[in-house]
Order: sequence, then C-alpha cells, then structure tokens
Amino acid sequence: MKKNLLGTSGIRTSEIGFGCMSLPTDVKKASLIVDEAIAQGINYFDTADLYDKGVNEEIVGSVLTHHRKEIVLATKVGNEWNNHTGEVKWNPTKSYLKKQIHTSLKRLQTDYIDVYQLHGGMITDDVEETIEAFEELKKEGLIRAYGISSIRPNVINQFLEKSDIASIMMQYSLLDRRPEELLDSIGQVGTSVVTRGTLAKGLLTGEGLQRAGKMDGYLSYNATELKDTLENLLAVHDNLHALALHSILQHDTISSVVVGASSADQIKATINAYETSVSPEQISQAKTLTRQDIYQEHRK
Repeated sequence: MKKNLLGTSGIRTSEIGFGCMSLPTDVKKASLIVDEAIAQGINYFDTADLYDKGVNEEIVGSVLTHHRKEIVLATKVGNEWNNHTGEVKWNPTKSYLKKQIHTSLKRLQTDYIDVYQLHGGMITDDVEETIEAFEELKKEGLIRAYGISSIRPNVINQFLEKSDIASIMMQYSLLDRRPEELLDSIGQVGTSVVTRGTLAKGLLTGEGLQRAGKMDGYLSYNATELKDTLENLLAVHDNLHALALHSILQHDTISSVVVGASSADQIKATINAYETSVSPEQISQAKTLTRQDIYQEHRK
C-alpha cells in the first residue's frame, strides 16, 4: 500500500488508516482484526483516550504491542472525564496534557506516541499554552509529532499560524465536502489532513442504498436527495466504496483515510475498494453530483 508523508514530521502513513474506535472489547477478536489490517499493509492506527473512557486505548495497546515498530500510533487528548460521574469537560491546558500522556502511554503499552492529537478545540482556548505542551512533549521524546482533530476553521487557522502541527483530522467524504475550502491552504504550509467519516456511516459502501432507506437524510441532504445522489453516484461507478475512497485520496493534502472495521471481512472490503480502479473523470463526475457546502459556524 502506498504511504504518504504526514506533514513535515518524516512519518509515513498508509493511505488507508485504521480507526480503532470500532474494535470489539474482546482482545482475541480485536487482535484478529488488527492482524488482518497489518497484513493488508495498513500501518496507521488511530484511537483516543476518550473512546470508552480509556478502554479502547487498553485494547489497542494489547493487540499492537508486538507490532509497535511496524506501525504509526496516533491517539487524542483534551477531554477530561470524572470516573465517578462520567461527566466530560474540555481541558486543553498544558498541565493536563502533560499529565494525561503518561496515562495513555501506560494503556497503550508504549513509551512514545507517534501522533498526539488535540481532540477538538475552541477559539477561546489558550492555543499558545497547548502548543507549548506539545512542543515540550516532542523534546522529551514522548511524542514524534502532534496534530488536532477539528472541523472548526477558526481553530484550524490558529494552529496553522502558530504551530508546527503535522496533521489535521477532519470529517471528509463525497457527502461532506466542507473541508475542501481549506485543503489548499493547509497543504501550502506543509500540514497534512487525515480524514474520518469518509464512508459516511456506510452510505458510501455497497450497503449505501439500504442504509439510506433507514435514515431521514444525511447532513444537508434530505432522505429523497440522499437516495437520488447515491443512485447517481452508482451510475458513475458501480463500487461506491471505491469511488468514496479515491475521491478523497486524490487531493495531495490527504495523507490517510481512516476507516473503522469491526471484522476482518470489513477490512478486506475496504482494501478491495482501495485496489479498485477509479478514473479522474469518474471522480470529477462524482463531484458534480454532490454538494460542496462550506462550514457555516466557527469562522471568526
């Protein structure tokens, strides 16, 4: 599988990444899925301390410990929860980030994280303090690179201007093309985008029409528009899964498309789609059939 540089970090990520949130909590079952992902050439694994309140990191640590040198491990931080009440509060402070990384390292059974990401962000945050924390963690050898997971243009722009982030994780698919207004400016400063939600809750897979029939629309598409759009896309390419992946990967700013899987068969389906040919003309046609919305909020 092709690997791309993640920003200016020197880290190379597989074009298909694995979203670990979908892993089962049974370690044996999770291990079979991860082993299949690695066998298929996937090296980028993304989790977060918030997923199942740390349990997902523990599972990831258990199943990846023997593959640590082969993979790029990414996790996220910034959501602090109360173990007694379950309440979650946003905490991007330097003291919290520098404390919480040790908890994640323990759960992940590793002594460093390849990509440490801020799991959100608000315009009112003290960005300089957050950046200082990440930079110190780099100097201490606890992380190799850092990034943010955000779809807020004002937050993204602050980090692009003030930091050396390697990556931005954004929801991006043929049915959610809002990131496109930012892709060129992100790439111009040497930062990469890692995508999530590229299969749009399974709408952009072989089960798309079936799933659409059970949904009352998706984002700005109402139920009828969604069904019509999927049918039109199928007329462009009979493999929606392949069309969805390649339409996103065609932009140079995209380093990896992170896709979840709860079974080895789902990974094989994604790899099959990735290896299916999609022409530039088909991608262009697909984009004429879908909306290029922009972010309406968090712009200033």
